[in-house]
Amino acid sequence: MDLWSLYRKLPFWFQDFLITAVNVNQYRIRRKGRYSFYRKYYSRDWSSDKRLWKAESEVRLADFLQFSCSQSMWFSSVGSSSLSFFPLLEKSDLVKNLKRIKTIDEKDAVVSLTGGTTGASMKVLYTVEDTQERFALLDTFRAGHGYELGKKVAWFSGKNLATDRDVKKGRCYRDDLINKIRFFSTFHINERNFNSYWNALERFSPEFIVGFPSSVFDICEIADRKGLKLHNRVRVFFPTAEVVLPQHREVIGRVLGCQLVDQYASSEGAPFILECTSGRLHIHPLSGVFEVVDENFKPALEGELLVTSFTTHGTPLIRYRVGDRIKLAPPEECCECGSTFPLVERIDGRTSDYVLSPENGRVNLGNLSNSTKSVSGIIAFQVIQDFQDEIDVHVMASDLFTDSERAKFIDALRERVGPTMSINLKVVNDIPREKSGKFRIVKNRLST
Repeated sequence: MDLWSLYRKLPFWFQDFLITAVNVNQYRIRRKGRYSFYRKYYSRDWSSDKRLWKAESEVRLADFLQFSCSQSMWFSSVGSSSLSFFPLLEKSDLVKNLKRIKTIDEKDAVVSLTGGTTGASMKVLYTVEDTQERFALLDTFRAGHGYELGKKVAWFSGKNLATDRDVKKGRCYRDDLINKIRFFSTFHINERNFNSYWNALERFSPEFIVGFPSSVFDICEIADRKGLKLHNRVRVFFPTAEVVLPQHREVIGRVLGCQLVDQYASSEGAPFILECTSGRLHIHPLSGVFEVVDENFKPALEGELLVTSFTTHGTPLIRYRVGDRIKLAPPEECCECGSTFPLVERIDGRTSDYVLSPENGRVNLGNLSNSTKSVSGIIAFQVIQDFQDEIDVHVMASDLFTDSERAKFIDALRERVGPTMSINLKVVNDIPREKSGKFRIVKNRLST
């Protein structure tokens, strides 16, 4: 019997005890050593002085590139202090050549496993200090919106801690009893299990929520249709791992009564993009360098991201194709919050989250998600492309999704994908999530 099977046979109280013990140990590692130094470092008012943060970012970049060239076999031949001379780092490089890229042994590292939606499982090694710095920045950001460790948090982030039988009993979660964190399974959220999740949220009365926006949205969308609102007002929802869509903000805000404050990073270790108090997204230049490039890898305001992260000394990420797209705001644009950190107009998500149209080229996630704006009855939908001239559209719908609404939705999709694309729409009872627990609206499975 493996450990997971044994864990599931334990009584709930003992499972909670184990979850608490593991979590306390993780927080201890993350918040010792250099953590306090970095909390003070990121609490400084860097953002108001552009010359100050630009100079600091350049020093950090030079130090990181020098370290990587001297400590990593993969980068040892570059021999340059200029970022533009470094080759692009692909996801396949991390999978196939980790031994040459990494600078530390796994036994001395904090190991992060990522993958799922890419089809490849990747391992990334952090130094302990890398981890402490990343959590110091994240904690500083969240503290600016009122959160500190010990306040009640409901967490929805890919943890499959419960069985179907547990969920039916109302136990769709496990608790960290010391840090007051309730970890919800994101693998059982549907109409049938709604009461289990809703009642658990009501009883727990969290001040904050962290996790996948699609998971929280699914619960809130069902509650919204039932006319329910959470009795205890949540202060802030911090979404992770997925692109935040307009309907996420609208429905989650209405049902939970909370503000949604966005952030961007990655489990591989990308630098941070953080939402300010004015609701705008800012690149944090002391966490790393973001390059936005077009299809020819030339600098652009909108395009693919190449990331160089200062907190990846264990597995240096330099000009890494993280797989996401963003649109920068014009350089001259200022933010009401007073920060001079670079502004991001929009995060589009994965570069593979698009439909390739014969007439319109790439139709990105944001455009496709907007096709539901004037359509009633759609609970969730997913677009799958296996062929150049054809898409399958799976729709979870309520009784409001009538024939006329169906036709309206197809027309909206047609407007985006062009007149020759074949659209196969099917109403389904459920749309499976990825192995990671994330929900993907678009799955482009074209080989090229």
